[in-house]
Amino acid sequence: MHDYYRLSSQELGKGAKLPILKVGDSGEAFYELAREMVDTIRDHNQREEKTVFIVPVGPVGQYPIFVRLVNEEGLSLKDCWFFNMDEYLADDGNYISREDPLSFRGFMDRQVYSQIRPELLMPQAQRVFPDPAAPEKTDRLLEELGGPDVCFGGIGITGHLAFNEPQPELTPVQFSQLPTRVLDIAPETRATNCVGDLGGALEDMPRKCVTIGMKQILSAKKLRLAVFRDWHRAVCRRAAYGEVTAAFPVTLAQNHPDVTLIVNAVAAQRPY
Repeated sequence: MHDYYRLSSQELGKGAKLPILKVGDSGEAFYELAREMVDTIRDHNQREEKTVFIVPVGPVGQYPIFVRLVNEEGLSLKDCWFFNMDEYLADDGNYISREDPLSFRGFMDRQVYSQIRPELLMPQAQRVFPDPAAPEKTDRLLEELGGPDVCFGGIGITGHLAFNEPQPELTPVQFSQLPTRVLDIAPETRATNCVGDLGGALEDMPRKCVTIGMKQILSAKKLRLAVFRDWHRAVCRRAAYGEVTAAFPVTLAQNHPDVTLIVNAVAAQRPY
């Protein structure tokens, strides 16, 4: 047993290799993400600067809070760019349908963009998903915009950020340079995701995805990650205390200059 799995919730964060913010319930974690999104946009708007985010679909609890704050405060998103991390693909390499309940594009349309007052919403061209037919376009556009201001996200069971699955044959430096691309989803990820999203229907879980690259994630000026499930108890400890390795991608965040890992009370508990 690795020593970091023995850390109690009270000990978690002491001597960690990346900063940990411990909060109470999941709502607090989601509020932290939403508040940072809103505060960053407001600050940039006041300085007449654009805002560039990399955003996830998982976690998603921040979005209702974000939408409410944007609408209540009349916060303009006209100069915002949202780059979604990833999307599921069908076996033929094309996006799954927007109408598919698993579709991240469909989720953002239904739960985020359609819920924001139209006069505040950014143009369609500024709501970007990586394109499986030309993934390099995402990287080029991000670079032209000056890179992401903040990358928000969660951590997968394999330690993946977005769908950047482990590649233990690579060095951390090599892994950190991986671009936006199409890849196969790890069996562990498919199994974990199908439990939460499809009631365990593993055979119907997509096998492929398009994901924004580790290079793009790690190039963000700020990196904000949140964990809140019971299996995140081990994940957050390895992320914060484990060795930096392409076998557990989130450990590369230990070298990021401005990263925060938000951990709720459930995930803070000792794994076993």
